[in-house]
Amino acid sequence: PPSRPMLALVLALAPAAALHVGPRASVVPIRRSALARMQTQSTEVQSLLKANRGLVDSLAAVAPDVSELSRLRFALAFPDAAEAKANLREAVAWRAGAGRAIVDSAADAVAKAMAGGGWDNGPVRAAAPHAAAINPYITPKNILTLSTNEGDLVYVIRASLIDDAAMMSKVTVEELVDFLLYVKEVHSLVVNARSEQTGRLCNVIFANDITGTRKPPDPQFSKALTASSKSYEKLYPSLAGPTMILNLPLILQAFVGLFKPLFPKSVQARLKFERAPFLAKLGELTPLTTDSSKRKSFLAEVENLLDMGFFATKKFM
Repeated sequence: PPSRPMLALVLALAPAAALHVGPRASVVPIRRSALARMQTQSTEVQSLLKANRGLVDSLAAVAPDVSELSRLRFALAFPDAAEAKANLREAVAWRAGAGRAIVDSAADAVAKAMAGGGWDNGPVRAAAPHAAAINPYITPKNILTLSTNEGDLVYVIRASLIDDAAMMSKVTVEELVDFLLYVKEVHSLVVNARSEQTGRLCNVIFANDITGTRKPPDPQFSKALTASSKSYEKLYPSLAGPTMILNLPLILQAFVGLFKPLFPKSVQARLKFERAPFLAKLGELTPLTTDSSKRKSFLAEVENLLDMGFFATKKFM
């Protein structure tokens, strides 16, 4: 039955949140008007720092080289001091050891991407681990990162357009995990820079589009997503915003209440199952980067879904 492969795909993607993030991003600079509004009206980061000052400062003793904003994210994700310190130590050890090449490559690539004052995605895409093998399968047709005017990133996945079996015939699970960790690091750098710039705690919003899905994900692909997802909250806490599963077929919508508890609690808290009619009508995702009117319509649809739920999207139908 078609419901089984779709359910398998939902279960594979949602716990991974943004883990299948393609570095083929369209990270649009924040408009000056929006930036001025946020700088004058928003003191969210300062307020959160004040409310969590004790824990944020105590984490500095564990990792004095970690930025205050990053320590704030750990404090928000792990209010228990012992847990926060343990996870921060683990993250610092990974960044200095097994993940050092990923961290260094991402920092260098993001610096090059922003050198001209905008965003040149070429250096970021080229520097991804195992790019030669993976990039042919991760393209603007199936995965994009867009920007909201407020500074959040919107990570969009059209799973049905990813030839995951062919990709996994070219790379190992470990190599894909490295790729996914690199993308998370790039997103973290961009989101943290925007948080510093605006005073608003920016996040990554995930939009997993199930449109067109007819088969379950490749087992090795699912394994890579699962392995990567286990590290997400520990290495990049409080980075993920809402995780939306979009355009489930009617046959599955009736069972949302049954399989939502299968997700980790940290995902359940930000998980939304919605219809996105405008997105569903697109044959592929590329127009979201080449057509500004389509991009604006999609981002408006996302904003409405987050603010009001499905009924807010009627104007797009």
